[in-house]
Amino acid sequence: MDEFELEDNLEFILQSIQELMEDQGDNNAFGDANQNELFASLVNYDHDNVLPDVSAADVAAGKDMQGIPWDKMLFGRDQYREMKMKNYRNYQNLSYNREDALQECKQVEKDSPYYDFRYNTRRARSSIVHFQLRNLVWATTKHDVYTMHDQSVTHWSSLDQTSTELINADDCIVPKQRGHGSQSVAMVQVTTMAVDSNLLVVGGFQGEVICKRLDDDGVVFSTRVTDDENAITNSLEIYQDPSGSRRLVAANNDCSIRIFDTEYFDLLKHYVFPWSVNSVSVSPNGQLFAVLGDHEDGLVVDPKCGKAIGSLRGHLDYSFASSWHPDGNIVATGSQDTTCRLWDIRNLSQSVAVLGGRMGSIRCVKFSSDGRFLATAEPVDFVHIYDSYADYGKAHEIDLFGEIGGLSFSPDTEAFYVGLADQTYGGLIEFSKRHQHHYLNSLW
Repeated sequence: MDEFELEDNLEFILQSIQELMEDQGDNNAFGDANQNELFASLVNYDHDNVLPDVSAADVAAGKDMQGIPWDKMLFGRDQYREMKMKNYRNYQNLSYNREDALQECKQVEKDSPYYDFRYNTRRARSSIVHFQLRNLVWATTKHDVYTMHDQSVTHWSSLDQTSTELINADDCIVPKQRGHGSQSVAMVQVTTMAVDSNLLVVGGFQGEVICKRLDDDGVVFSTRVTDDENAITNSLEIYQDPSGSRRLVAANNDCSIRIFDTEYFDLLKHYVFPWSVNSVSVSPNGQLFAVLGDHEDGLVVDPKCGKAIGSLRGHLDYSFASSWHPDGNIVATGSQDTTCRLWDIRNLSQSVAVLGGRMGSIRCVKFSSDGRFLATAEPVDFVHIYDSYADYGKAHEIDLFGEIGGLSFSPDTEAFYVGLADQTYGGLIEFSKRHQHHYLNSLW
């Protein structure tokens, strides 16, 4: 994984508008506005004050769900979107034509609203340390969500509308547990996280892993898994192995995956691969890993021995996200080639479907717990929710503005959360599942 600094979204937009104005001369859509006017139009708020939250009632009254004051801008939402689509530059590690990646993509109907906007809070914001890692939002119930902003790991309660800091990674973290490799860590730049019903785990830029039990104060375990200078913890997953024991698997830039138990956090297994491992996800029965990294091909791995039992061949660039369907037969992979591929584990000769993004890499991939929906997130602006019941041929496209820090379905699928890391209009956006009560039609 290459290190790459995120461009500030507003600065990028400003630059893009300026380029568009120069390209189109007097015919540009923004008239005679100068650079300062454009920048003032884009920012248009007091930096000393956080923008107010946005509710469903606000949106019903005509307010933008992100609170962007389009009526006060020098250009409208549609113009802004057109400009962004034209000028966005997707990051690539390998050389290829995007058209080659998209030629296999499935034709998808995008007029199916599966989730409705509910609330946008500024009190549970997202931020991104590494531009290729976007797994920083986790919902454990429809009201409980965990996010990271400026090295503060927080719990957001949508029921109480309160935000509580759980870990300040800038502090010196002294774990309660001694031995088993546990050690203090400090000034951790949080790159990834995973949360289940009682365990929160975060990873850091220098190979840190920090574990906190949600029913206890403090941190139970922390360590640096490697002293390698290229040590980033890229992904974490908590799972149950075939014996019923809970495990934690970490993927790191030192070409390794490591498996820990979640009682004492003993290192149980350590497997090394030919390239940096960007993502590892575990099948529902705990018997298979999907391993993706700095290579266009992924692997299906037996976690008992670390050996590859199959390859995922079809992507044209590095991949950073994957998710298993609850039936254990389908695994979805997200790549920098701007596609998400679906693979049937019973026949890996080729992917069974290819789903294309609008602008950029697919950096986050999540199945809902019932298998009905597959959600994918691009680096900026677009989230897609596909309907597996329609063979992924129908989708709900959520059109936003800003860097996407992560997404998560609640375990009961009733809520869906998107974390936006935009400096100006960022926040945690909650959507609620739309229910179609056909039986009501008989009353009319």
